[in-house]
Amino acid sequence: MSSPAAARFDRGHTDDLMTFLAASPSQYHAVANAAERLEKAGFRQLAETDAWDASTGGKFVLRGGAIIAWYVPEGAAAHTPFRIIGAHTDSPNLRVKPLPDTGSQGWRQIAVEIYGGTLLNTWLDRDLGLAGRLTLLDGTDRLVNVDRPLMRVPQLAVHLDRSVNTDGLKLDKQRHMQPIWGLGEVHEGDLIAFLEDEEGLDRGSVAGWDLMVHSIEPPAYLGRDRELLAGPRMDNLLSVHAAVAALVAASTSGTLTHIPVLAAFDHEENGSQSDTGADGPLLGNVLERSVFSRGGSYEDRARAFAGAICLSSDTGHAVHPNYAERHDPTHHPRANGGPILKVNVNQRYATDGSGRAVFVAACERAGVPWQTFVSNNSMPCGTTIGPITAARHGIQTVDIGVAILSMHSARELCGADDPYLLANVMLAFLEN
Repeated sequence: MSSPAAARFDRGHTDDLMTFLAASPSQYHAVANAAERLEKAGFRQLAETDAWDASTGGKFVLRGGAIIAWYVPEGAAAHTPFRIIGAHTDSPNLRVKPLPDTGSQGWRQIAVEIYGGTLLNTWLDRDLGLAGRLTLLDGTDRLVNVDRPLMRVPQLAVHLDRSVNTDGLKLDKQRHMQPIWGLGEVHEGDLIAFLEDEEGLDRGSVAGWDLMVHSIEPPAYLGRDRELLAGPRMDNLLSVHAAVAALVAASTSGTLTHIPVLAAFDHEENGSQSDTGADGPLLGNVLERSVFSRGGSYEDRARAFAGAICLSSDTGHAVHPNYAERHDPTHHPRANGGPILKVNVNQRYATDGSGRAVFVAACERAGVPWQTFVSNNSMPCGTTIGPITAARHGIQTVDIGVAILSMHSARELCGADDPYLLANVMLAFLEN
């Protein structure tokens, strides 16, 4: 890779991704970590309840598990178009219920609800921690991360299920997925009291919570030549991390003709319909306020949106060596083959021919190889925030990402080079 953009990120980016994944066991931690990186690069947080001014430079807004960040270059007009990278911060997992303390047969357990389309079996027999957000009686939030062996979802022994290796594992989401975290009698309020003690809070100070289980096994290079990366929540924190790095790098380029934007949403895994999801008003409100705070009119807003382009970045499926027949026979994305362009004519992805040209041009500027993903016609196709962004805001959108295996597992797998290849393409997209 010989271009200036491509030289910005190398294997060190993947090392940093591993740090980011380990430090982000929930979407709330992910946006806090993204915000910290942006602040170190000179970006400043804006409150949605404050009036915004016409100043240039980097800015960001936080709301729950979502973050919108943008950089206004010197001399930007009110109608300057946006270059947006979209992603999501949430991952399929096990979420703690409102009445969490449960148990049976002398075992103390935690009541959990299944979030998103998680691969249930991948949560079995793992050492699990607990993380998320506590909301206190005064309305403030506190991030919590118990990153040590705290609970476990035990699988039934083969001696008690002789058919498991012939007929397949059958898991009931309600009966079989409640983690164990101790022995003895169940007492209402024990889990939250435990977390209050962990955080040095007074008993009874926690009024609400958004908590989730996570595997405590750290990300790791894998393979004889360490050419693979195994880790949690790569769908889709891999894209969030790359987009933050690209936005920070773009803010220093000095040649921007567009306003680069990062939009990382929550709740993609269950439909994006929330105040922090891609189907909510957050992105549109932020972009409009950016235009109007710089003295723009509705006409300027319309021009800025009409000239905008969004790369919707999410993980996709690498060809699986044990199930190659599940993939389209002529489209086999491979690990370390570069980012993938995701295409579906039924608008499960938003890519069209002109969007393909945008992506290819960015790859060529970055000196990065790329691949195409299309689903097998006999298999249902997943979707992303791409079609939602395109339809809600009238913005041309292109769906891209990194090819991985074990999507929606507690631990996923990708090529170790692909994260920095993706970041280089994002940077080339934002800079031109």
